[in-house]
Amino acid sequence: MKTVFLDANTLGNDVDLSPIENVTGGLAKHDRTTPEQVLERIRGFDTVLVNKVVLKREHFEACPELKTIAVVATGLNNIDQVAAREHGIKVMNVTNYGRSTVAQHTLALMLALATRLLDYDRDVRAGRWGQSDTFCLMDHPILELEGRTLGVVGYGDLGQGVVERAKAFGMKILLGARPGQESGEVDGYPRIPLDELLPKVDVLSLHCLLTEETRNLIGKRELEMMKNDALLINTSRGGLVDEQALADALRAGVIGGAGFDVLTEEPPRNGNPLLADDIPNLIVTPHSAWASREARQRIVNITAKNLASVE
Repeated sequence: MKTVFLDANTLGNDVDLSPIENVTGGLAKHDRTTPEQVLERIRGFDTVLVNKVVLKREHFEACPELKTIAVVATGLNNIDQVAAREHGIKVMNVTNYGRSTVAQHTLALMLALATRLLDYDRDVRAGRWGQSDTFCLMDHPILELEGRTLGVVGYGDLGQGVVERAKAFGMKILLGARPGQESGEVDGYPRIPLDELLPKVDVLSLHCLLTEETRNLIGKRELEMMKNDALLINTSRGGLVDEQALADALRAGVIGGAGFDVLTEEPPRNGNPLLADDIPNLIVTPHSAWASREARQRIVNITAKNLASVE
């Protein structure tokens, strides 16, 4: 198995790639690969590993020796899957590696927003606590999660992990039906249409893939249906939420706060409405929810098992 990893740096430099090397008999590695470099770097290899590098029909046509693509992530939107099938190329990905770390990050955003953690930290550092005429500061309203309703859209492995942890805080659980998804009951939780879900939830957490059906799933209309102290969490995919509509809604107090780990363009070299410095109770993290060392090593180990199954 002649194998090349086009963007090994995306997994960090603290993971052990030897499980993949042992399966493949060796591994050519590039820290990163530009679109212009892809063709020259995959030529002559039968197996290509990528995280975010885009592989297109033109690459497959020019490299008939290519037999396997291993994506070291869950999303496959960077691979032309139709063209891969037509050229007999097996495409594999990694699932169920980040349940603990993504759920942990999701709850961290939820808790930080509910307790106004960053606001109070800034106040203390600005000297406002030292100037208080009482023993504490209470300028930012704190939301107690116990007894509140969490709405989860996308009840796969990650959504289930979030639900497990939210229950430990005493939250009630409702599931939202994505476009085209049937309502009903799943694992004892009601799954109801989004329009019915939004007015009921105190926290809405998104864990679905970005598709044409889910793009801008939450826009101006949907935000206005939510409670004015509700929190919106997105650790799934940029593009699920209309970012300009969310920025406007937060400024206007339409909802109470938002925590995002993903943006429509990553990295946001061209700016983003959610990066303005005048938006209240908003936390944006740099697509790091997945990135615990344990989860990244799990990706390597699962990829090695996937490659070992190739005949």
